Amino acid sequence: MALLSGELPINEEADIVIARRMVRDVATQAGFAPSDVTRLVTAASELARNVYRYAGSGLMRWQKLERDSRVAVEIKFIDQGPGIPDVAGAMKEGFSSGGGLGMGLSGAKRLTDEMEIESAVGKGTTVTLRKWRKN
Repeated sequence: MALLSGELPINEEADIVIARRMVRDVATQAGFAPSDVTRLVTAASELARNVYRYAGSGLMRWQKLERDSRVAVEIKFIDQGPGIPDVAGAMKEGFSSGGGLGMGLSGAKRLTDEMEIESAVGKGTTVTLRKWRKN
């Protein structure tokens, strides 16, 4: 059973699987529909993979939010990697700096309700996702 808040270091590829499981558990416990659980897990998987691939390591933090009788799951991915020189460009479908399909950031944004990116070249990146439960 996952906690409704916590953090997970992402240091190796196997941690991506653990991140997926933690997000699935917290979204399920927060009462999300199965299709929205899948969307959130997919987005988290993409971003956990980005942390591992581009920064080598980082941290995933999650929490259940409640505002005005609405419930959300918020997930943050934090790394001290190379940063993203062109965040706007990186958000375009098909953009890839690592030879992938270019679905990571833009795909994660499409699968969630809110996404924020803070990045500084040479200092790292923080990506925050929020998915609100449908009532």
